[in-house]
Amino acid sequence: MKGLSLETIASACGGTYVGDPSLLGREILGVAIDSRKIQTDFLFIPIKGARVDGHDFIGQVMESGALCTLSEHPLSDVSYPYIQVSSTTQALKDIAKYYRTHLDIKVIGITGSVGKTSTKEMIASVLSQKYHVLKTEGNYNNEIGLPLTIFRLTEEHEIAVLEMGIDHFGEMHRLADIAQPDICVITNIGYAHLENLGSREGILKAKTEIFDHLGPDSCVILNGDDDMLRTISDVQGNRPIFFGIDTAAPVFASHIEDRGLLGTLCRIQLPQTSDAPEISVTADITIPGKHMVYNAMAGACIGHLLGLSKQEIEDGIHALTPVSGRNHLIQTGYLSVIDDCYNANPASMKASLDVLSSAPGRTVAIMGDMLELGKDEKALHYEIGEYAARKGIDLIICIGELASEICRGASNTGFGTKALHFDSKEAFLENMPSLLQKGDTVLVKASNSMKFPEIVNALREFYA
Repeated sequence: MKGLSLETIASACGGTYVGDPSLLGREILGVAIDSRKIQTDFLFIPIKGARVDGHDFIGQVMESGALCTLSEHPLSDVSYPYIQVSSTTQALKDIAKYYRTHLDIKVIGITGSVGKTSTKEMIASVLSQKYHVLKTEGNYNNEIGLPLTIFRLTEEHEIAVLEMGIDHFGEMHRLADIAQPDICVITNIGYAHLENLGSREGILKAKTEIFDHLGPDSCVILNGDDDMLRTISDVQGNRPIFFGIDTAAPVFASHIEDRGLLGTLCRIQLPQTSDAPEISVTADITIPGKHMVYNAMAGACIGHLLGLSKQEIEDGIHALTPVSGRNHLIQTGYLSVIDDCYNANPASMKASLDVLSSAPGRTVAIMGDMLELGKDEKALHYEIGEYAARKGIDLIICIGELASEICRGASNTGFGTKALHFDSKEAFLENMPSLLQKGDTVLVKASNSMKFPEIVNALREFYA
């Protein structure tokens, strides 16, 4: 980090500096909200959580070498400097916004109901062929995680690829205010977070709040095969760039060859820009699933816009590797496990079932509850069961209260699919040895709070 002195920080967050005036010009070397991650000359921002208040660790982090801390209340009898603010959470966002604004860097913001992470990974993989790229890691895509990601930017970085996740109205507006994206990508408008956003129309409204803070020279890239996104014809006087398979779009994929669990081959056509001619790239996508073609189109489009050559774009697509919990194929020697258990909603469930159905041999889907789906949650789970049966999945294992509807939907289709329901992970794990066979391909997927990585780990250990 560079350029964040204690005086600048206090000004950026509207705080009051308390301490030795001679330290006001000192610059911090990093920011942390976790006392365990404090390093010498870091700024500590204590956040009040549901169970832990970071303020309780201020003394400890200052002894560990932090340069300064924020605080929501006066600190008595201390020798170290601190900046008093009304809200440390808001101060975190204010300081990050200031820091981003003063960085000479191009920012790509990615949102959507499904595929944000895999699209982010694809775009970063492509751009890394030419630029020094920082990307969002893990689930650092919300109003706490996004600022912390921005604080990781250094003078060496040329591009930031930022995932932006929301589940309430107004959140995207606040995230975009911090990130100030130059390029915006929206993957799709699905059925995630219906509990708070009400409908797909509500989701579209919430996601497109990202447009609130786009600059005059910004670019918007949208999935043209999404019926909701296709209705957007103008963003601040500029026409979006659409990509797609099923619709006529400036960026489109053709000659698609599904290689099952080995991935997909396709050709991506990229239009002429002010800086580059029209080109066609051959995309060798090593991660399975038709949805990865959409990710590759987004990555290729941005690479083309930012001056990458045909070879660099192709190399970046091929270099993509899966993230744990995101369509990650694991070979145990006994089973093939598709670890896609980071999160789930109806669209991502169907996409994962599509991948599973392409596998050779017997297919098994271990599925759990999908949360935050609102009043239609039971019907949406039932529909997934029907879909799995129609895709020819041989064994459907459903875990959790809502997942009982997946089981019911699969059983009622008349396709003869075997579907089982367990109330808990523990109940399934007790029966697991009798359910799975050598050579099975097993999909594991549920909402994050179901903690299905425990099942993935059990499969890896038991069938190693």
